[in-house]
Amino acid sequence: MIYPTTRCAVLIALGAPVALVLSAWRPDLWAIGPAWSAMIMLLCLIDGLVAARLSNWEVDAPRSIALGDPLAVGITATFGGTIMPRCGEASLATDSEIVPGGRSMAALERDRGEGGLAGRFVLEPARRGKIVFDRVWLRWQGPLGLSWRQARRAVDGAIAVLPNISAIRSPAFQVFLKDALFGLLARKMRGEGSEFEALSDFQAGMDRRSIDWKQSARHSRLLAKEFDTERNNQIVFALDCGSDMCEPVAGIPRIDRAVSAALLTAYVALKAGDRARLFAFAARPEASTPFVSGTRSFHRLQAEAADIDYRHQETNYTLALSTLAAQLQRRSMIVVFTDFSDPTSAELMLESVGRLIDRHLLLFVVMDDEDLLSILDQPPETSDKVAESVAAADLLAQRRLVITRLRHLGIEVVEGSHENIGTRLMNAYLSIKRRGQL
Repeated sequence: MIYPTTRCAVLIALGAPVALVLSAWRPDLWAIGPAWSAMIMLLCLIDGLVAARLSNWEVDAPRSIALGDPLAVGITATFGGTIMPRCGEASLATDSEIVPGGRSMAALERDRGEGGLAGRFVLEPARRGKIVFDRVWLRWQGPLGLSWRQARRAVDGAIAVLPNISAIRSPAFQVFLKDALFGLLARKMRGEGSEFEALSDFQAGMDRRSIDWKQSARHSRLLAKEFDTERNNQIVFALDCGSDMCEPVAGIPRIDRAVSAALLTAYVALKAGDRARLFAFAARPEASTPFVSGTRSFHRLQAEAADIDYRHQETNYTLALSTLAAQLQRRSMIVVFTDFSDPTSAELMLESVGRLIDRHLLLFVVMDDEDLLSILDQPPETSDKVAESVAAADLLAQRRLVITRLRHLGIEVVEGSHENIGTRLMNAYLSIKRRGQL
């Protein structure tokens, strides 16, 4: 396909004022304008015909990418003939649900090593899923720069957008795991845990509550109890993938932020010798994985988390939590990721939670609503902004009321921004494990 460039259009348009000026001076020269335009159009056609022919092209894309990281897809094109194009452009069509807009542009420049053109598309996925490439358009200019020569090719490729686990790979986190209290090696934790390990001589700095007074009186010296940390506990990460959790936070849906935090804590739990599983729900239970143990099984949790879909439905807490309770045969720690926006659904959730706290340990994870906080803090310049701030304050007050009622039931609630919610959840898990509440 051949069509004119902007330069060609400008040159053709210049023929009109030139012809107007010449015809005003000498009326018999009016034909110069149409002749000029016809000449430019002819040159445009010739320029497109002598332009280089596309001989081969390749798209270089990774197999997977973490959500939130920029995605670079390389493209190279080689041409036949003696006249090589100096530059070009490429367009890539993708899934509009995952990549906003569904199309990306890339500038192609001369590749000295290959003797063709090369460039890259920069995509920013907005959700998890699979990016499927549909088509690629390539265009390059002729030697005169008057025409574009365009080619369209079908692409057979896909990129899996996985949950972001960059925090697990960070050097600081790896150093923390090496010095963590709950690693793969058994460590004696005096005054911690609930499983009795042995008696030892009381040393300065030890907790006085660990002294065994009966055995100390029998042996005529102070003896302290050593407790070992429990292992093989069951940790369930219940993820609400309903409409409230599909709302974006800093450009990424809440459910994706929750998945990243859940995987971070799950990795720590597996490292500590506990067992972990994922449970997703919306209007009904959506996904459920079996309990896995050991860090070698972490990839299975990551793959299952990548398949958790976005459901724009109202969450049914009664059905989801009752189904989960029926699947658990022993005491477990249930970490619920959700959001409170509807007072009615929050009331139903509190009723469902009340049936679980007698047998299981519950922990709720709630992320701050940055949009409401920004509306609340905006200056009251107009009456509309004052009304918006009052409405935001009312919603935040309802949210705070639900959190307070959860804490009155004895349920721990982890709050924080999306940036540090994963770290806070991990610290809460380690604190619960250290206190022996599991």
